[in-house]
Amino acid sequence: MCEFCTKHGDGQIWFKNAANYARDLMADLNRRHYIQGFFTGTIESGLVTIGRLEGIYRKKKQLPARVVKQMVDQAREEHFGQVVTMEDVREIVGRAATIVRLPCACRWAATRKENRCCYSVSYTADTWYDDLDMGYFGLAHDEGLESVTAETAIAQMEHLERQHGAVHTIWTMVTPFIGAICNCTPIDCLGLRTLSLEVETMFRGEQVARVDAERCTGCGACEQACHFGAITGHESSGTFKAAIDAGKCFGCGLCRNGCPTDALAMVDRYGSG
Repeated sequence: MCEFCTKHGDGQIWFKNAANYARDLMADLNRRHYIQGFFTGTIESGLVTIGRLEGIYRKKKQLPARVVKQMVDQAREEHFGQVVTMEDVREIVGRAATIVRLPCACRWAATRKENRCCYSVSYTADTWYDDLDMGYFGLAHDEGLESVTAETAIAQMEHLERQHGAVHTIWTMVTPFIGAICNCTPIDCLGLRTLSLEVETMFRGEQVARVDAERCTGCGACEQACHFGAITGHESSGTFKAAIDAGKCFGCGLCRNGCPTDALAMVDRYGSG
């Protein structure tokens, strides 16, 4: 299990621990203050910062170690994520008491276009999103927060994965309180963009992809679907087969969608030997 599971999982995977969605965490005044200023304080400033750092990275091919450490340490305290599979999404959303779809702040900050691909989840009737400043999107306080059923949310996220190649990630709003599931791509998501700078503001998923060599035909569909460059082809007995680099695999499961022979499966990262 990841570091957060040890600290915040209570013996299980941290994002499956109901206590991390609890009311007593929401009572924290520092957390409420952070949420109230989230769009401007975290997203807008983050967009400016990552744009500057991308320029430095292009020239230097790396960022100063102290900068990387500062970014990761701050993220782990405030707004840290982990890649999750669609199976994880179904379990998380299926247990939620309230689910609300809202605009993606990363995409709005970058393009000023509304794209509703983020989902607030709560295991109680108490909801953290009431403290969000929806005026950031040019909306009234109660606008832009679309209540949906678990079935609808799951269907929408399945569509985002299959049709748009969206990676599912789950995020804290001041750790360990879990606020939302995001469904985005590396070109749009600020968190995913940091990975290209070798700054990991999210954990790899609890699972990793594995190839069944007997089923694999070497068609390359999985390699094209992978956002993380974790899949390459190698020759085996005169034919090409897909190969997974577990160190690069973030465990999103997107590689499975285009495989015509169901040769890919997700297995436990920490028990796969």
